[in-house]
Amino acid sequence: MFQDTICALATPQGIGALGIIRVSGNESISIVNSVFKGKNLEQASSHTVVYGYIRDGEEIIDEVMVSVFRAPKTFTAENLVEITCHGSHYIEQKILSLLLTQGCRLAQAGEFTQRAFLHGRIDLSQAEAVADLIAAENKASHDMALSQMRGGFSSLLKELRIELLDLASLLELELDFSEEDVEFADRSQLIGLMDQILTTVQPLIDSFSYGNALKNGVPVTILGKPNAGKSTLLNALLQEDRAIVSDIAGTTRDTIEESLIIHGVQFRFIDTAGLRETEDTIEAIGVAKAMEKAKEASIILYLADMESLDWEEVRTDLNKFHRDNLYLMICLTKQDKISHFDNSSIPEEILQTYPVLTLSVKTNPDLTELKEKMYAYIEQQKTTSQTIVNNARHLNALVRAKESLVLCKEGLQNGLSSELVAIDLRRALEALGEIVGQVSNDELLGNIFGKFCIGK
Repeated sequence: MFQDTICALATPQGIGALGIIRVSGNESISIVNSVFKGKNLEQASSHTVVYGYIRDGEEIIDEVMVSVFRAPKTFTAENLVEITCHGSHYIEQKILSLLLTQGCRLAQAGEFTQRAFLHGRIDLSQAEAVADLIAAENKASHDMALSQMRGGFSSLLKELRIELLDLASLLELELDFSEEDVEFADRSQLIGLMDQILTTVQPLIDSFSYGNALKNGVPVTILGKPNAGKSTLLNALLQEDRAIVSDIAGTTRDTIEESLIIHGVQFRFIDTAGLRETEDTIEAIGVAKAMEKAKEASIILYLADMESLDWEEVRTDLNKFHRDNLYLMICLTKQDKISHFDNSSIPEEILQTYPVLTLSVKTNPDLTELKEKMYAYIEQQKTTSQTIVNNARHLNALVRAKESLVLCKEGLQNGLSSELVAIDLRRALEALGEIVGQVSNDELLGNIFGKFCIGK
């Protein structure tokens, strides 16, 4: 399929103890062997490591370890060589230059993984999971990417496609005998099968909000009036002085974003400017940014100072933010400055609509209850599906597959001809095929693999 041999640095740019250069293609072993001094690599067994030197003529460039992998049992399904050298930028570039003079070309972004896909080593969803695994910053996103890379999602889609192909075969067979008015499948059985498939597809669609949160982190916006304790809460959550704390109202004028891992899930906290009317141009911009961040948040922590608590004002603010798929918590702050607080003073409709916590970050910095409530909200979004969808492209394809399946079911119920039902069925198959790459085009592949790092 590919006649050329590619090479690239597989480790990050910069000075480090070691650097790894990958070479893939039919001629990879012979090309590396031409600049290698040591055991003849062309005689080396697959999956072995050989010690020696990379040289430019008689000049020794570096002392290296060379790993040899022979096709087809390699990542790319081609002959693959990895050169482990010292992590000097000069050494790495010198070795790459030598390989280019011997017939290699520099790999494009994601080309090693793209070759693995095009050779049938992995499917498209697994290839995308490779990028997710590299980008994983917490245990939850790591586990999700690893499961998908190992084929959990692909196996489920394969089973769905087999069921749909069996159904499509029956309908296509009926088309061949359309003049004889023959039905090869009982319509009620086909409708039942369609229901079974839909009960598998719907939980996958529903899992996206949870999967996207695990993959990209849960956006949590901290809102409230000036001096409600927003920056103090952020610092307490992070256990460091990340935001400036002052008694002067309007100290925070821009958003401050930091992340915290809670039980393996990443939460992205955004501290914002205090909500109030202001003639200060810069502060007004900060307030506008706060409102924008509120629209993007999955969780809002609304802070209200217990010393100057005005429930009508709180209610007015909450009405601005209230929407579906938002977890809005009210945090009553500065409890240490109040001698007594009666929970019965909280309006009943507030208690019935929002969780309410009382906090005194300065005197009692234990925020366990707050963290547990946020984590519990995310965990509640889990669906019955053990497979979690976290890719917007996959979600789009699943939604289109569902729409076609619903039309197919309605067609069967309404007695439409096999020809019309088969059209919707083919569309569902195409949508599912797009996820794993059975239906693809160069533009799609370029868009996906172009986001990879070079060397992977």
